[in-house]
Amino acid sequence: MDKNKILRNLEKIVGKDFVSNKPEDLYIYSQDPGASLSRPTDFVIMPKTVEELQNIVKLANAEKIPLVPMGGGLTLSGLVIPVKGGIVVDMKRMNKIIEINEYSKYALIEAGVTTGQLLSYLNESYPNLQPPVPDAPPSATVAGNVLIHGSGYLSQKYGDHGAMINGLEVVLPNGDICKLGSCSISPFWFARGPIPDLIGLFISSFGTMGIISKVSIQLFDKPKFREVVFGLLKDPKDIPNILLKITETGLAEDVILGMQDKPDWMKGYVFVIAYVTGESQEEIDSHIKTFKRVYRKANARYMKTPDRIRNVYLEKPIFAAAAADYRKGGGFEYVGANMPLEKIPEAYKRGAEISKKYRIVPTLGSRLIGGTHNIVMFFSYSFNRADTKDMENARNALHETNKLALELGGIPWKAELAGQQLILEKMDPNYKKLFNSIRNTLDPNRIMNPGNWEVNQ
Repeated sequence: MDKNKILRNLEKIVGKDFVSNKPEDLYIYSQDPGASLSRPTDFVIMPKTVEELQNIVKLANAEKIPLVPMGGGLTLSGLVIPVKGGIVVDMKRMNKIIEINEYSKYALIEAGVTTGQLLSYLNESYPNLQPPVPDAPPSATVAGNVLIHGSGYLSQKYGDHGAMINGLEVVLPNGDICKLGSCSISPFWFARGPIPDLIGLFISSFGTMGIISKVSIQLFDKPKFREVVFGLLKDPKDIPNILLKITETGLAEDVILGMQDKPDWMKGYVFVIAYVTGESQEEIDSHIKTFKRVYRKANARYMKTPDRIRNVYLEKPIFAAAAADYRKGGGFEYVGANMPLEKIPEAYKRGAEISKKYRIVPTLGSRLIGGTHNIVMFFSYSFNRADTKDMENARNALHETNKLALELGGIPWKAELAGQQLILEKMDPNYKKLFNSIRNTLDPNRIMNPGNWEVNQ
């Protein structure tokens, strides 16, 4: 690789101020906030337009240089760490909010728009609309979140954030620009069908199929009032029953469960947080009364929400991970796994055992997705970034939890490299063959985030 020649060609595309191969600039792009091992990259580049992005991809394809697209860099599981070096494409300059459609209720945005940016813009200019927002800092990008099947406070009602995509503009590995969804036919980015739905190829593919330049994401009516109803369960075996009863009411906007050994008064309990919304305080009060009865019938104890917990869980964007850093070491890692509801009690029990095995404070949580059709389980591990043994413990706990999720019939969410291989080992051979065939067709030179979703044949 002639790095000087490549640097000059990249500078011609975006200008000298927005590409670098200096070690001090590359350092931050070799790692993420999770426990994955850092890996060096060769270049970082920040395109401003889709034409610049297209030229970067064409150059990388001609030179057979790996490309790693990056949004906010907050996935925690190493998905934007350059496994095989190459060029990290930092999308933050592609940050235009192109259109808000109030009638069809969608936002058309560039890939670098953050959740905080979109939320602030809607609050100021379209206060009756709200976007899907993940449990992440406001610097997380909307595109990065939706493309990993993210979830948030609207997910119990409407599904994961990948399901909320109406359309995509994608730069394919050969440099072609492709529109997917209604936007491929219509000037409106309002729906995915009724045509063959190819958008799914780019969700949870971790940048191995192409680079997203634009996304249309659904918006929703924003209620005037929102409140949390807090309850405590003593026995995790009661989790499926209480969740079924909560969803039967049709009143919950979001449902989150958790179990943690800090603070001390929560040790030994599973907390249940149901979010209720309404157009008046009287409506909220009526919903709270309903949930008090539901909790009582499901062997849960209602309690007034502690102010600290209420403030954290009503914040938008919520970043509950901040509360899990009990070691104050700055490191946070977790396994997310989509699981069948009936396996959640066992997941709580055995997940806590894994935490204790590695001397990590047990911190587990879950969220309903689209009613009880799906539930995401979170196994959280905090660690001290300055302690290599602590980081190794987090990685080992992560690996054991991935195995546990698969054993219980779940699927690890946004899995790191080792987790991806565990998934591929369990995957139906013909699914795996089809996936690999599509990837080879789109990206014969394997430049797109290589190392991820590598099918060993």
